[in-house]
Amino acid sequence: MTRVLTISVTDAGRQLAERLPYEHVHGEPARHLAARWHDVEGFVVVLALGATVRLLAPLLADKATDPAVVCVDDAGTFAISVVGGHQAGANALAAEVAQLLGAQPVVTTATDRMALPALDQLPGLTAEGDTARVGAAMLAGHTVALDNELGWPLPGPLAARLGGPAPVARVVVTDRAAPPAETGLPTVLLRPGSLVVGIGTTSDAPGDEAVAAVKGALGRAGLSPHALGALATIERRRAHPAIEAVAAAFGLPVVAFSAENLDSVAVPNPSAVVASAVGTRSVAEAAALRAAGAGSQLVVPKTTAARTTVAVARRARPVGSLHIVGLGPGTPAQRTPEAVAAVRHAHVVVGLDSYVEQCADLLSPAQVVHRLPIGAEVERARLALDLAAQGSRVALVCSGDAGVYAMASPVLDLLDGPDPGDLEVVVVPGVTAGLAAAALLGAPLGHDFLTVSLSDLLTPWELIEARLEAAARADLVVVVYNPRSRTRTWQLERARSLLLEHRPPRTPVGVVTDAGRPAQRVVVTTLGQLDCAAVNMTTCLVIGSSQTRVRAGRMVTPRGYPTVP
Repeated sequence: MTRVLTISVTDAGRQLAERLPYEHVHGEPARHLAARWHDVEGFVVVLALGATVRLLAPLLADKATDPAVVCVDDAGTFAISVVGGHQAGANALAAEVAQLLGAQPVVTTATDRMALPALDQLPGLTAEGDTARVGAAMLAGHTVALDNELGWPLPGPLAARLGGPAPVARVVVTDRAAPPAETGLPTVLLRPGSLVVGIGTTSDAPGDEAVAAVKGALGRAGLSPHALGALATIERRRAHPAIEAVAAAFGLPVVAFSAENLDSVAVPNPSAVVASAVGTRSVAEAAALRAAGAGSQLVVPKTTAARTTVAVARRARPVGSLHIVGLGPGTPAQRTPEAVAAVRHAHVVVGLDSYVEQCADLLSPAQVVHRLPIGAEVERARLALDLAAQGSRVALVCSGDAGVYAMASPVLDLLDGPDPGDLEVVVVPGVTAGLAAAALLGAPLGHDFLTVSLSDLLTPWELIEARLEAAARADLVVVVYNPRSRTRTWQLERARSLLLEHRPPRTPVGVVTDAGRPAQRVVVTTLGQLDCAAVNMTTCLVIGSSQTRVRAGRMVTPRGYPTVP
C-alpha cells in the first residue's frame, strides 16, 4: 500500500504519526477523512477507537470501495484494523504499523483469527460468488467440496480445508464463465490466471474494436474475462493504442515477442499474408501459445474483426516466478516497497527461520512458508527454484540485500546451464547491513571503500588476508561483514593487526551491532582501541581510511569537495 494518510489530533499522537513513513496531517480529522476518502488507499487515525468509528460512520459505502482504516491509540499500544480488513488491506496495514511503532496489531477478521485463508485474498486467484457463506462454512469446520476441473494448484492451506463427504458448500476452480454444474449449494468460483489472449492489429486499429473483439471471443467460447492472466502480441505492437486499451480494460500485463520468436511456434492457422507483412505466419495464435508456456492449448483459434485478430490459449499450469528479496537490516522502515510487495504477493515464502520471522508481519494464512536452518543455503536455493518451476510465485527472503553475501548468488549459480524457460527470476534489492551501519555512524563511505567478509567457511583465509592487505595498501575504507563468531575468534584480531601495519592506531572505527533492530548498538572507537571480544556475527565494522575523521561524534570520509569559506 503506497498511498496512506496518517491523521493525528493530540501532541502525543503527532509524535507517533511522525514515526510512520506516510503522509501526515494534524488536526481536523473529520474534514481530512471526508476530503481524502477516495484519494488514498488507507488511513492511520491516531485517535480513540470510539471517536474514530463515529467519524467513519457517515463515509462508509461498501467493502469494495471503502479504503483501509487503522486506528492507533495515543500511547502507541495497539494498531487496530477497523475497516477494509481483507479487501482494502487494513489487516496488513495494521501489522505494518504495529511493527513500525512496536505496537500490538489487533485483527478481528475471523479467517485471520483462525489462521484460515480468505477466499477473496488468495494469491493468483480471483474469487466470485458467495464468499461470505462458503467462508463461514469453512470457519465452522463443515465440509466444502472442491471442483477443480483444470487441476490448478491451490495454496496448501486452502487445499487442506476442501473436500469430504456431505458438503454444505463448494469451491469451483474454473476459467469458464459459468460453473460446470449447478448443485444448489453456496458456491465460490475461483478464477485462475489460466487464459492468455493473443492479439494482432493493423496499424490503424482502434482501441474500442480491440476490446470488443476480446470480449466477443471470450463470450462465444464461454470463458471468463476474470481468468485472463496476460495479453500477448508482437513486439512492434507492444505500445500500440489498441493493445494499451485492451490491457487497461482487463487489467493485464502485456507480453511481446519478436517476429522470429513467433514464427517458430506451430499454429493451426498460419497466414502467408501475415508473414509477408510482419515476418511471422501468425501473431495472435503464436503469441497466445508462446506466452501461455509449455503444454498450453489453443482454446479459441484466431477470430478476425475488421482490424483486429484475437486468439486465446490456456496455460497447463501457473507461470512460476522467484523473487529473491532483500528485507533490509531489520526494521520495517528500511524495507523497500518492492520487497514488501514481493513477499505479500508470494504463494510460497522460503528463508532462513530468522529471516522469515523478520517479515512475519507481511505473511498471511494463504501462504505456504518454509523455514530452513542456517547452513542450508544451497538447499534453500534449490527448494525455491523447484517450487517456482512447479508454477508457484516464490519469495526467497534474505536479510540486507539479496545480492550481497546472500541468496541471489547461489540461486543464479544454479541457473548457469539449463534454460529456466518460463521461470521468471527477479532480484529485489534491499538496504545492506553496511549501508545501514554507515548511516548510523555518519558518512564514513563518502569516498572509495571495500566490503569484505571475515568468514573463512567458504573462502580460504589466505585469500581474505590478501584482500585486506590490498585494501590497507590502497587506503580504502573497509566494511567488515561476519567479523567474529563463537567458533571463529581469531580472524578479527588478525585483520586488526594487519591493518595496523598500514594505518595509525587513531584511525576511526565504527562498530554497529544489530543495525535497525531492538538491540541496536553503535560505538565509534579507534583501530588501536577496538575491543574484538565485543564483536559478534550481527556486528558490522566500518574501518576508516587515512582521510576519515570524527566530527561531532560522527565518522566522515570527505569526498574532496572544496569547502566554502
